[in-house]
Amino acid sequence: MELEGILPIWKPAGFTSHDVVAKARRILRIKRIGHTGTLDPQVTGVLPLCIGRATRLVEYIQELPKEYEATLKIGIATDTEDAGGQITAQVDDVRLTEKQVIDTIQSFVGDILQVPPMYSAVKVDGKRLYELARQGVEVERKSRTVTIYHIDIIEMNLTLDHPEIRFRVKCSKGTYIRTLCVDIGKALGYPAVMSHLVRTSTGNIGPEQCLTLEQVEQLQQEGLLSGKLIPAEQAMAHMPAVHLNDSQARKALLGQKLHITPAEMAPLTASMDGNYAAYSPDSRFIGIFQWDIAQSELRPVKVFS
Repeated sequence: MELEGILPIWKPAGFTSHDVVAKARRILRIKRIGHTGTLDPQVTGVLPLCIGRATRLVEYIQELPKEYEATLKIGIATDTEDAGGQITAQVDDVRLTEKQVIDTIQSFVGDILQVPPMYSAVKVDGKRLYELARQGVEVERKSRTVTIYHIDIIEMNLTLDHPEIRFRVKCSKGTYIRTLCVDIGKALGYPAVMSHLVRTSTGNIGPEQCLTLEQVEQLQQEGLLSGKLIPAEQAMAHMPAVHLNDSQARKALLGQKLHITPAEMAPLTASMDGNYAAYSPDSRFIGIFQWDIAQSELRPVKVFS
């Protein structure tokens, strides 16, 4: 039976996200694999891969909050906003207090505006920003709203010539931690750079569930890899659920619209338009349906027949 589900990978340094997908395809001999959120080559951490029909869930897993552990170095700036770039500014006399750092970092919690870095995959007029940056071209970028759910400072070393602050951050899709570090530095009055980054979770998928590529290859050879995949219904646990009866489930599996009274929907969420994970009476994941409260109707979005 072909593998299907979410394969949580611990991405190694030196690999792009696409490199990881290509490696997984060679190991599993499956073409239908997609990743759920790009990580820069030097960044390690949680990179869930969707295998088989679960590739249809990529967009929903990509929308989940991410958590990172980052190190911010103050007093140095680079063209890439991380330690791998060319130094563009440097200050060797940085003076900060713990209170300044704590207050400034906490001021970034909530909805904030970010300007995507030039060294990023964002497209402007059909071209990737990093392609333009490599040509020495800098273009105007529109700011975007992202959400910082919380930032916890893990460690501060303010006695260094270039002080370092290690922190944990939970954020929305599309947040650039490099840019967050630069913006924190600006708020403190100094150039800054992100010197280290690890993604520690995507949604509820953490390091303890992840496999290295070497482990994936070994488990595949032993025929044990399927037991390590996260089922689609578990990956959709963050989405509000609707449990259908037998008749409704049969229609749903055929991709039909379902007329359902608000009373039959989950009591706390029946008043909300939006996507729901639909389940059969035996708790089998059927697919994703959109609830239209005005029509009392569930409309198929993604059906897993």
